[in-house]
Amino acid sequence: MKAILKAAALGALLLAGAGSALADAKNPKIGFSIDDLRVERWARDRDFFTAEAEKLGAKVFVQSADASEQRQIAQIENLISRGVDVLVIVPYNATVLNNAIREAKKAKIKVVSYDRLILNADVDAYISFDNAKVGELQASAITQLKPKGNYYLLGGAPTDNNAKILREGQMKVLQPLVDKGDIKIVGKQWVKDWSASEALAIVENALTANGNKIDAVVASNDGTAGGAIQALTAQKLAGKVAVSGQDADLAAVKRVIAGTQAMTVYKPLKVIAAEAARLSVQLVRNEKPTYNAQLDNGFKKVDSLLLKPVPLTKANVDLLVQDGFYTKAQLSSN
Repeated sequence: MKAILKAAALGALLLAGAGSALADAKNPKIGFSIDDLRVERWARDRDFFTAEAEKLGAKVFVQSADASEQRQIAQIENLISRGVDVLVIVPYNATVLNNAIREAKKAKIKVVSYDRLILNADVDAYISFDNAKVGELQASAITQLKPKGNYYLLGGAPTDNNAKILREGQMKVLQPLVDKGDIKIVGKQWVKDWSASEALAIVENALTANGNKIDAVVASNDGTAGGAIQALTAQKLAGKVAVSGQDADLAAVKRVIAGTQAMTVYKPLKVIAAEAARLSVQLVRNEKPTYNAQLDNGFKKVDSLLLKPVPLTKANVDLLVQDGFYTKAQLSSN
């Protein structure tokens, strides 16, 4: 009789365990670890991601590392201890998360690398816009405006793998023109933390070193573009020097409208955030997501979904209003 009771109790426990596993798949817990929520772009991603995830029955726990690799590692460990089913990570430093991700995998937690590819770690999936294409779009737009002259390359954060992929895309367009002698790259520098103030100082120094003879600045995002344009404004060169960007930050779009920034690259954040939420939930539910690429992160070839970026100039800036990214009032306000 005792054996029968023991078996019944064990059966009940197994059923309870199965029930909770099913409940997790039905209502997954997602840990969303973001590089720095003080950056406008990431706050938008968070909001779009959370809205889509909640529609799918998931609960999202958001953490901001505030541009600190130690804080991000600690936060990921905290999310693991809270028993999330999947971790979605925008890495501050793509090279330092392998131990934290190893702990996540031990706990049977899926890991999605969001926008930036985490390197040398067992990541389940990667979702981003095609960053090489973003770099190509930036350089193409600038070379159309300034087919000849002195170019300065303002890279992103050296800790961000995307910065290097962007540079590869930019050079695919620029190198043939360098080889022809049409353009001369008079300097290049990476910008720590994508900092606008650091970009300002770099471009100030570049202008001094080149006697203000710079025709174009290939800036890798809108923050660094803003710093560059501040330096150019001080020398009365804003609007004369062609400057690229990306992210369609509100201040940058206003600069595009005003003519001081030549272009930005629009990455529909609602699209990447919603796709990432769906992908995360599919992984928890053991469904097969749709991928269109594989990228080698040094540990493995990671199944990837690369989305299409859109070049944005004064001519097509209305696209942002059509998409509900900004209102007309926002774009016209001072």
